Amino acid sequence: MEMKRGRCLCGAVSYEYEGPENWRGHCHCASCRRNTAAPFTTFMGVAKSAYRFTGETPAVYHSSPGVRRYFCATCGTPIAYESDRWPDETHFYAAGLETPEDFVPDFHVHWAERLPWVHLDDDLPKYEKTGS
Repeated sequence: MEMKRGRCLCGAVSYEYEGPENWRGHCHCASCRRNTAAPFTTFMGVAKSAYRFTGETPAVYHSSPGVRRYFCATCGTPIAYESDRWPDETHFYAAGLETPEDFVPDFHVHWAERLPWVHLDDDLPKYEKTGS
């Protein structure tokens, strides 16, 4: 299996994982949009047993009960998301990968929360909520 790596803008926080992602998708929820200052963000779920941080340990922000958002304390880049809802995996931002062009998402979640000025013309399934 190929090792996949990612990092923040300044390179202080980095990570690697091996094996397939549990899932790959775009999230349109307001919380993710605010966290990244982007119209939507793209994640992949990685088993906690499959990854490790290889640089500095990221800082953490508890954005809501049971939710942890990891970021670089130096440059502010969002790195990962964890939730008590999915205790065995960490969700990494696909754009932080060394080769994000190799990443292919499979679906959209929180489609009902998308911004009205975002027009996407793909054939991916569009779910109203996570897990729908």
